[in-house]
Amino acid sequence: MTTTSPLGPASPPTVLDAAPSEAPATRDAVTRVRRKARSDDGDDRSAVSVSDWRRPSVKWSLGTSHWLLLVLLVVWCVGPLLLLAKFAVTPTQDILRTPMAIFPNGIAWSNLSEAWNDVQVSKYFVNTIVLAAGAWFSQILVATTGGYLLSVLRPRYARALQAAVLATLFVPAVVLLVPLYLTVLDTPVFHTSLVNSFWGVWLPAGASAFNVVLVQRFFDNLPREVFEAARVDGAGPYRLFWSIVLPMSKPILGVVSIFAVIASWKDFLWPLLVLRNPDLQPLSVRLPSIEATTDKGVLMAALAISTLIPIVLFLVFQRMFLRGAGLGGAVKG
Repeated sequence: MTTTSPLGPASPPTVLDAAPSEAPATRDAVTRVRRKARSDDGDDRSAVSVSDWRRPSVKWSLGTSHWLLLVLLVVWCVGPLLLLAKFAVTPTQDILRTPMAIFPNGIAWSNLSEAWNDVQVSKYFVNTIVLAAGAWFSQILVATTGGYLLSVLRPRYARALQAAVLATLFVPAVVLLVPLYLTVLDTPVFHTSLVNSFWGVWLPAGASAFNVVLVQRFFDNLPREVFEAARVDGAGPYRLFWSIVLPMSKPILGVVSIFAVIASWKDFLWPLLVLRNPDLQPLSVRLPSIEATTDKGVLMAALAISTLIPIVLFLVFQRMFLRGAGLGGAVKG
């Protein structure tokens, strides 16, 4: 029932005129209707609207193209790994005659044992793990401390130091190869040679400006309120770094770790120059040198073994790696 006033007829009842207990529910219903209308109108910011997806021709063509693209990516990325795994347990004659046939003369499991024992892949495998572990620790130490200095401590010379770190990113690695080798050949202050020593690979690996910049950018996004609260509670620079910053930086530590391990695992030129002793060389250096004197099937088995650790690392840390650019909130409210 409507009422009239001297100024004219009254307007119809609205949501605001409803009872106080009914107003929130009514507002929620109106909000849901509006959201559904916007969704139906294609306001989801996608390339193809919802109404277009309902058309059979568009749905069939785009769905087919998506599946074809997925199959192409799987074959392109996973195909070489599967082919290498097949060659690792295939007799040499089958690899040379019918490489695409599926085990025409059976499976040669002996390739793996021969590669591990006779070719001494086990020794080179251990050398590679030791080199990767040392390079990982060196890069993590330099990246976290450097990023902490530039982002959290911020001394007066932080801007000049950051400019110097960024400038090294524009210098090609090949240009630094000769000066770096001369430095390793006769180290300053100590005047000792690091040739034929794992330290000759570990120490230069830590000088990665890319990792320092990457960690610094991550530290810049950390909440400063936590740092201020820790300082108020009496935490010094070392306690702040160890107890506050590092526990909050697990995503970026996982990303840097994967970069460091994979880069060390596939590095060829620098270990070849520094580690002249074959007993100290990693898989990336030894496998090409024994290619001419090793059976093809055994060589494929050795290559398959050498790719095992990077694949396992990615499968284990893929969630941390993919979330490395993200940041979980450390402060609520």
